[in-house]
Amino acid sequence: MPQKLKKSLTMFELSPNPDDPKLTKRQTGIDHNGNVVEADVVVERALTLYLNSREVLTLMTVGDHPKELAIGFLLNQNMLKADDEITDIEYDDDLSVVIVRTKTESDYEQKLQKKIRTSGCAQGTIFGDIMEQFETVKLPTDVQLKTSWLYTLFKRINHQPSLYLKSGAIHGCVLCEEDRPLIYMEDVGRHNAVDKIAGYMYLNNINPSNKSFFTTGRLTSEMVIKTVQMGIPILISRSGFTAWGVELAQKANLSLLGRAKGKRFTALSGLERIVFDADPAKQDDDPRER
Repeated sequence: MPQKLKKSLTMFELSPNPDDPKLTKRQTGIDHNGNVVEADVVVERALTLYLNSREVLTLMTVGDHPKELAIGFLLNQNMLKADDEITDIEYDDDLSVVIVRTKTESDYEQKLQKKIRTSGCAQGTIFGDIMEQFETVKLPTDVQLKTSWLYTLFKRINHQPSLYLKSGAIHGCVLCEEDRPLIYMEDVGRHNAVDKIAGYMYLNNINPSNKSFFTTGRLTSEMVIKTVQMGIPILISRSGFTAWGVELAQKANLSLLGRAKGKRFTALSGLERIVFDADPAKQDDDPRER
């Protein structure tokens, strides 16, 4: 591996630990030739989330960073607001439970109680609140995305040790600044990986306005909504788009880039942020491009 790329791998503030024995298991089977093989498979665990005294839901997750996942989920579902004061986050590994406590009862709990008395489900109300907030978000317009940064990011992310490289069956998300990947989270569901980063950003007071967000998952409406709610102006994926995802991105002026790998990408929204400062034909091929 070139020395320059070796140095880049140290730039992550937080990245996956594929050697954590709690995250994968070894399974014996056979391959396409009938030979006995051993494979690493990702572990799924149930994690139950409470907001104060009320159970919110149970998530299926790989099991790392449970506190960040809990906070990020509540924020991205609009169950916690910026002015809600969190007093404690408790995690019990044996019970697989996270309890997020706030100083006062949140708006979500009040709305949930009201909905339980009527239809028994708060999801319609919560979704409506998310879309109402989505309408008012203003993403920064003075942020650039240079194509040279993209090519560097692709290589650095591809060469970072991860559960994806070890076993597959997992999604990854990376918070980036210019050509530097900062926070890399993985999970069995792409939404969990997004929420882990959202929770980490909240707990560490990270400014989103000059960041970009890379994901392995599809650019759906939910992915766009979460990115906009997080205040990040650029969303990049190696996968493709949905029509509503594109429509919402254009509405929020979110820079949306899909099918992004190697030297290629397609941008369908927020095009004015993209600066073409590198010739794709002059970029080296990456043998580990996935």
